[in-house]
Amino acid sequence: MSIKLSVVDQSPVQGSHPAIEAPQLTIELAKICDELGYYRYWVAEHHDSIHFANPCPEIIATAIASVTKNIRIGSGGVMLSHYSPLKVAECFKMLATLFPDRIDLGIGRAPGGTGLTSQALAFPHQPHHGDLYADQALLLKGFMQGNLPQKTPFGLINVLPDASPQAELWMLGSSGGSAGLAGQLGYNIALARFIDPDNCHPSIFTEYLEQWKRAEHPGTPNRMLAIACICADTEAEAKLRAGTAVYRKLAAQLGIREAFLTPSEVQDRYRSLPAAHQAAYNHILNGYTVGTPEQCAEEIQQLAKAFNCDEIATVAVTHSQADRIDSYTRLIQGF
Repeated sequence: MSIKLSVVDQSPVQGSHPAIEAPQLTIELAKICDELGYYRYWVAEHHDSIHFANPCPEIIATAIASVTKNIRIGSGGVMLSHYSPLKVAECFKMLATLFPDRIDLGIGRAPGGTGLTSQALAFPHQPHHGDLYADQALLLKGFMQGNLPQKTPFGLINVLPDASPQAELWMLGSSGGSAGLAGQLGYNIALARFIDPDNCHPSIFTEYLEQWKRAEHPGTPNRMLAIACICADTEAEAKLRAGTAVYRKLAAQLGIREAFLTPSEVQDRYRSLPAAHQAAYNHILNGYTVGTPEQCAEEIQQLAKAFNCDEIATVAVTHSQADRIDSYTRLIQGF
């Protein structure tokens, strides 16, 4: 199976650089991935985070698109529950106008932050916590494609004077909650296995395709599987580098909020953990694709076959930018 390799970048605040440089490091990595031949480069949205430095994917996506040539650029994703569908459509129709045939709009239901940030983003109104997500997604698609019925309240709105440029529309999910909706509404689907590998199963894509066919949408939809992946010269080095991200997830489960640790600091912490927490750490690591280029390529091929999809996006969070660049460089060499 021929596999398209893509990137989801959470813009981590890496310990190798000052926090203020994190957005520029995302742009730097995107330029490298464009040169390496990756297919897409998506940026995520997080709020009030000490780990991830991108609350506005439409701005970073614009900066990346302006300094790359071939790679598709998009959001993975815009957390739609916070925003007006019209404003999101205006931003991404403008992007599609400026960078034709290269822009993706991926949306998600999750808040991407704390309850307090959800309140602040909704102020002076109250957050709806995703209760209106289906209606928002339907309206957004209508604005993007310019096909809202004119008899509806917003049917006479022109997002831009020329409505022809299009962005690919994607819906994100991690455990199947959005699969049926994505199929019903006719969105492409990206399944974020890196968030919840325990509950991310091929049956989610099956449900999605069933709903797509039931809704009688034309064509064949795109399906992407997004995984956590760290690639290095040796398996041992890859596992060491992956420790930074693995320990962050464990710390979040334990209610600990601190900056990314170095790989060696993680190993020191691991040795002092009780057995139950060590087992939890190992379980998280087992949900990652970690190893040499050959090992990572083999596992990615297996995942693509199991999920019956031809596009895999990888998330690489490391303590240093050099390790992140090295991981993406080695990974694509494995193919």
